[in-house]
Amino acid sequence: MAKIIKFPLESSKKYGFRKARKKNKPNPEDYGQLSLFQEDPEAKIVQLSPDLSPFEQALLFDENQDTRAIDFYQKAIETGEHVADAYCNLGILFSHSGDRTKAVDNFTRSLKVDPRHFEAHYNLGNLYSEAGDLDLARLHYEIAITTAPEFPNSFYNLGLVLAIKKEFKSAIEAFTKFRELAQEEEKSNADDVLASLKQTMINQA
Repeated sequence: MAKIIKFPLESSKKYGFRKARKKNKPNPEDYGQLSLFQEDPEAKIVQLSPDLSPFEQALLFDENQDTRAIDFYQKAIETGEHVADAYCNLGILFSHSGDRTKAVDNFTRSLKVDPRHFEAHYNLGNLYSEAGDLDLARLHYEIAITTAPEFPNSFYNLGLVLAIKKEFKSAIEAFTKFRELAQEEEKSNADDVLASLKQTMINQA
């Protein structure tokens, strides 16, 4: 179920975590992922493959909600394979299981390896936003935007944080940027929010 954040005049869904896939470039196919806790009701049984590296095997297990993903991400880290990405994805898994401390620890370890790791910053933004630490959420969303300015979801979630902080003008700018970058079917996610923000500013004038 998608995370709901209270918003002036109405509620709005937040875009969820983004997995690292051996590259730090946003994938347009991920733009429509709204839920923080996505479940695949048709998850398949995955077999080990000698042709895949530990990180590749971890991703395969991860996509199929197989708990062996954790062990293989850790193996990838031990062998030096895509270490920052592996820590980042472990952070998502621990967040999904409700272990916020381990989630933060793994996202932070990802950033120690690669201080500009896009997914780690974006996911930390989501984690802190969910915890109500809006200043840290804002910081990590803003860094994610400087690292991958073409990824629209960062602007959307930043806009939610700014709206909750009652920084309405900045929130409008963030949602407007999201709308410019998002796929056509996603633009409506910002329209109602923008209308509410603009009406709120009129009412406060």
